[in-house]
Amino acid sequence: QVKLPPQKEVITAEELMAHLGNCILATQPRDTSEGLQLNFQQNINDSMTVLPKLSTGLDVNVRFTGVSDFEYTPECIVFDLLNIPLYHGWLVDPQNPEQVQAVGKLSYNQLVEKIITCKQASDSSLVSEGLVAEQFLESTASQLTFHGLCELTARAREGELGVFFRNNHFSTMIKHKGHLYLLVTDQGFLQEEGVVWESLHSVDGDSCFCDTEFHLSHAPGKEGATAAPSDHRLQQSQVDQDYMVALSLQQVHDPHSMLSDLELARQLQHEEYQQHHPHPQPGPSQ
Repeated sequence: QVKLPPQKEVITAEELMAHLGNCILATQPRDTSEGLQLNFQQNINDSMTVLPKLSTGLDVNVRFTGVSDFEYTPECIVFDLLNIPLYHGWLVDPQNPEQVQAVGKLSYNQLVEKIITCKQASDSSLVSEGLVAEQFLESTASQLTFHGLCELTARAREGELGVFFRNNHFSTMIKHKGHLYLLVTDQGFLQEEGVVWESLHSVDGDSCFCDTEFHLSHAPGKEGATAAPSDHRLQQSQVDQDYMVALSLQQVHDPHSMLSDLELARQLQHEEYQQHHPHPQPGPSQ
């Protein structure tokens, strides 16, 4: 719904807030009944109070029963008015009855309070329940469980843009061809045009980077994220890059030796190919 002027590369927080404010005002219901109008006006007032906080952080409190379950706070009104789904993946596994019993339908804040209370209780069963709840929080400190990831993948709709909350961070999330991706916003990748999306398919952080078309891309500085490009154009691009590097290296030693440039480029490419494909390959015709 928001359109930015062509060629605009930078947008300030104030400009963004103004855009969001206009979008919220445009959600006015067509029904002109007094009750709905008063309710809408109250929602508008609440959301305008929350808007300035968006650039610094919002107060959300997860419940461990579902990927869309949060304790309702005034901040949630912005997501509701703009019809933007808010997700998390910090769920208790229903196949673990002890944890289900200990965690129940409590929010994170309520669970922390329960743990403190149970630890001080004289009843051994309460103490035990508190320890189970504490063990759940400690074992899921990454704030994403396998059950949560499965539920998240099932609940998110294809092509839907949503907001994913984890470890006090909000990320833009999309589901593409059945897989979840998070928009890369790390400052370290600012100049990496080929790095746009990061896959969300693992609880332990093992992920890979993709470009704007969701093709795998080589991401420097991210261990475990490097993958051999399957797209022929990406392979050709890598060959071209290797050739140019070889060219510049060789010209330092012998600016007139063009044949050795090509040979060196082939050698560099062959070594890189061997790193990704350690098994014996056909001869130099490749």
